[in-house]
Amino acid sequence: MKLSSRARDLNTIRRMGIEALTEKLGPVGMVEFIRQFDSGYGDYTKERSEWLDGIDIDTIEKQVKAKRN
Repeated sequence: MKLSSRARDLNTIRRMGIEALTEKLGPVGMVEFIRQFDSGYGDYTKERSEWLDGIDIDTIEKQVKAKRN
């Protein structure tokens, strides 16, 4: 890959960056590198409370046993 100082459009820069990362890190390494910059979305704390409200340890134990069978 030859680098130059001329201006490029964002799609070209993005493509070249992905190619460079893939070449140096491999496909899995490239994905792991890119994922560092994804902050996600939503409010995990609020959503977690909604998922777990009203669930007690007995319910969780039953669900685990059901999935194992």
